[in-house]
Amino acid sequence: MGELSVSKEIILGALSTVQEPDLKKDLVNLGMIKDVELGIGEVRFTVVLTTPACPLKEKIRQDCEEAIHRLVHPDLKISINMTAEVTSLASSDPLIPGVKNVIAVASGKGGVGKSTVTANLAMALKQSGAKVGILDADISGPSIPVMFGAEELQPLVQEVNGKNRIQPIMQYGIKMISMGFLAPSDSPVPWRGPMMTQALRQFFGDTNWDELDYLLIDLPPGTSDIHLTLVQLIKLTGAVIVTTPQKVALSDATKGLQFFNQAGINVPILGLVENMAYFTPVELPDNKYYLFGKDGGKKLAEKYKVPFLGEVPLIQAIREAGDEGKPIASTEGPSATAFATIAANLAQQIAIRNASTPRQ
Repeated sequence: MGELSVSKEIILGALSTVQEPDLKKDLVNLGMIKDVELGIGEVRFTVVLTTPACPLKEKIRQDCEEAIHRLVHPDLKISINMTAEVTSLASSDPLIPGVKNVIAVASGKGGVGKSTVTANLAMALKQSGAKVGILDADISGPSIPVMFGAEELQPLVQEVNGKNRIQPIMQYGIKMISMGFLAPSDSPVPWRGPMMTQALRQFFGDTNWDELDYLLIDLPPGTSDIHLTLVQLIKLTGAVIVTTPQKVALSDATKGLQFFNQAGINVPILGLVENMAYFTPVELPDNKYYLFGKDGGKKLAEKYKVPFLGEVPLIQAIREAGDEGKPIASTEGPSATAFATIAANLAQQIAIRNASTPRQ
C-alpha cells in the first residue's frame, strides 16, 4: 500500500459513516474528529468525546477502526487518541461563567441517601477525568462537609477582579461550598426562607468556581423556596431524582418529578437513581436481597418516560465510607462500580440533552 493511496479526505469520508450512538449523527459532522495525520501505511487521529465518562468509548473506537479497514484499506495501521471535551447547554451564565453544566440532585423526601448519591456521583465523574464541583444547597442540614471529611475546614475569601470571592474547599479534587463550612455544626441557625435563598444566591454569585464541567447541587428534601430560587437563578442542564424502593419514597419521588416538569419550570429530568435497591451481605457478595421491593425506581422511570440511571445497593461500607469522610466511589468494589455506571449514564444523558437543545 503506497503512502499516496490514502488522503485525509478519504479517512474523513470513512469516519463520516460512523455514528455517535447517542447523538445519532456522524463523528465528522459533530466535529469529534481532530488532528488527522498520515504516515506510511498508518493513520493517526483524535476522537473528542462529549464527556470523559462516556460509557460507549470503546464502541466508538471499534466503529472507527472497522470503518477505515472496510472503506479505506484492511491493512492500514490505526492509532486513535481518545480525549474528551464536555459539552454545555448554553452560552456562559454571567453568575457562573466557567461552569458548563449545572445538575440539581433532588428527592421528594428525606432519608433516601440523596447527599450520599451526590457525593459519590461527583467522585465518580471526577475519577473519569472531569472537573467537578458540589454546591450544598441544604442550608439548614448540610451533609457534604462530613461526607468529604472536611467539616473542620473553612473557605478563604480572596479578591478576584476587584471583588471578594469565596474560594471553595477542594477535597479529593472536587470543589465544594456548604453552609457546613461557614456555620458551627453545634450551633444551628434558625433560617427563614428568604435567608436561605439569599445564602444560595451567594453560593453561586460570590464563589470563585472557575472552570467546571459539572456542578452538582445537593438540594434539601421536598420542594421549597430553595428549589424555586434555584430554577429562577440558574439555567439548569437538568435534574436527577433519588428515591428508594418503598412505596412512600416512590410517591414522594413522583412529586419531585412533577415539580421540575411543571409549566414555568420545565427542567428536564436527566434520570432517576434508586438507592438502597437491594442488600448484599459482605460474606455473600453475589446475593441480592430486595428488602424494600424490587424495580420500583425502574418502573417509575418507565411510567414517566425518564432515563433510569441505575441502582445503588444497601451496603454497610457505603455508610461507613461517608462517615469516614471519603466517598466509596473513590475505592474499588461493587458499590464503586455501581456509582461509576450511574455517573457514566448521567454524563451520557447530559451530552444528549446538550446536543438536542438549541444553543442560546
